[in-house]
Amino acid sequence: MLRSFTSKRSLQSLLHHHRGRQNPQFPIFSPRPFSSSPGQSSSDAELRKYLGYTLLLLGSGVATYYSFPFSEDARDKKAQLFRYAPLPDDLHTVTNWSGTHEVRTRTFLQPESIEELEKVVKEANVKKQKIRPVGSGLSPNGIGLTRAGMVNLALMDKVLNVDKEKKRVTVQAGIRVQQLVDEIKEYGITLQNFASIREQQIGGIVQVGAHGTGARLPPIDEQVISMKLVTPAKGTIEISKEKDPELFYLARCGLGGLGVVAEVTLQCVERMELVEHTFLSNMKDIKKNHKKFLSENKHVKYLHIPYTDAVVVVTCNPISKLRGPPKHKPKYTTEEALQHVRDLYRESLKKYRGQVADSGSPDEPDIDTLSFTELRDKLLAMDPLEKEHVIKVNKAEAEYWRKSEGYRVGWSDEILGFDCGGHQWVSETCFPAGKLSKPSMKDLEYIEELMQLIEKESVPAPAPIEQRWTACTKSRMSPAYSSADNDIFSWVGIIMYLPTMDARQRKQITEEFFHYRHMAQAQLWDHYSAFEHWAKIEVPKDKEELASLQARLKKKFPVDAYNQARKELDPNLILSNNMLEKLFPSSEAV
Repeated sequence: MLRSFTSKRSLQSLLHHHRGRQNPQFPIFSPRPFSSSPGQSSSDAELRKYLGYTLLLLGSGVATYYSFPFSEDARDKKAQLFRYAPLPDDLHTVTNWSGTHEVRTRTFLQPESIEELEKVVKEANVKKQKIRPVGSGLSPNGIGLTRAGMVNLALMDKVLNVDKEKKRVTVQAGIRVQQLVDEIKEYGITLQNFASIREQQIGGIVQVGAHGTGARLPPIDEQVISMKLVTPAKGTIEISKEKDPELFYLARCGLGGLGVVAEVTLQCVERMELVEHTFLSNMKDIKKNHKKFLSENKHVKYLHIPYTDAVVVVTCNPISKLRGPPKHKPKYTTEEALQHVRDLYRESLKKYRGQVADSGSPDEPDIDTLSFTELRDKLLAMDPLEKEHVIKVNKAEAEYWRKSEGYRVGWSDEILGFDCGGHQWVSETCFPAGKLSKPSMKDLEYIEELMQLIEKESVPAPAPIEQRWTACTKSRMSPAYSSADNDIFSWVGIIMYLPTMDARQRKQITEEFFHYRHMAQAQLWDHYSAFEHWAKIEVPKDKEELASLQARLKKKFPVDAYNQARKELDPNLILSNNMLEKLFPSSEAV
């Protein structure tokens, strides 16, 4: 049975302003000839006075009606004169994880089996009703959203088969990453790599070309051995490198536009314990050791801190069978590492107390219970666009990482995560960085130019700027695609947090972020052949900028082949949305 999706209502109410109309109960007074009669003048004056009182009372009543706050359960109701008009009960609000994109739709379907999914897709195709595939909504750009209608596979979340010998697992595409690794760990296997967050559905994380880090490890789509697509025109098809390899390598990172991914077979690896080593470095030392870091570590990433020379290095490797886990006692406890951040928070609270109080923030929680990312959010919320304040927060973050240096041991599915913080805007680019045997060092040059740009333009850029690496993939629509076997790619993400729910402040942060992103694009992207992660690309509103983006995408990706496949598999574009249609306009549309 299909289940409809129950969503929270929007936080905004839609108000319709009422214009006053002439009321036939009241006469319309036109200028009268001057009269010297005191009685007549007095009578007119009295009438005008009481008429004025009446209009004043009516106006006050209307003003009070429209300014009085709605109750909690009426936030989503339209205000019309003297009555509430509730929105339809079947109108669902779907918001992405970052809170940056939101749509309302009457069609949000959740089939429980592949048979139900096939029926849904077939009926939608006949009616030409859009049902865009959407996963967990973790993509910062809302690539899976459309108000016309969506289909979600959260109820198709089973492990279908485990081949322990070949280390392969077949799953329904709606299963979440964390659920999957929890269910297969009893077989001694796990996924080869992980993104920062574990709440993605497998179908979604594959389709957008998500990735972890490690110069020998490809993006997650490369782990796909075969997949079942439910297509509008051809029904359910199974594809692999043996069965229709051309379509397989196109659809493996297909952005949900070639079919609804129903089942996926993944190549896993042996589950093993890793040693995570975190330490603070600087760009001078990074340059000396960069090739070594990439080649000698299974997983490595850098966290660059704007307006400082600090670079946090995080490496992860299997525990040595000879030496065992490192015997290292950290110099500082977690409490000691956080103390200076708490001190900065208290100091900043005194400075900004009036502004914080005016913003209507709730009573302050016990800051001793907050994590570093929670403290950072609260610090940035005080003045997120004031450069000097952001620099103080960044320096506090660098000091926090210095005091957090040390080792951590755990299973790969526990270690390879990262607390990204709260709501945020992100732009992540991917660009070639040479070969594993001979890195080009372009990845570090990119960062140096980016840091210079930030300082030159006084961008209130918070930390961190996260830099990761992957091997290449054969998926043709991936930014890390290469026909060579040993090419490596660097992924760099810039960020601005949205630590407040104040609409005006979020709008200001959004405008500043897109200015930041535009400057990085203008100075760096073409020079380094950088392309944005599909889950983080934003469609320009300006027609010239959009045309320029479309031209760039055609140089990198097989857009014509992708559009031809869409035409064959989804001729009515029921799996598409506004983003796909703008990024990949058909030749007819052009």
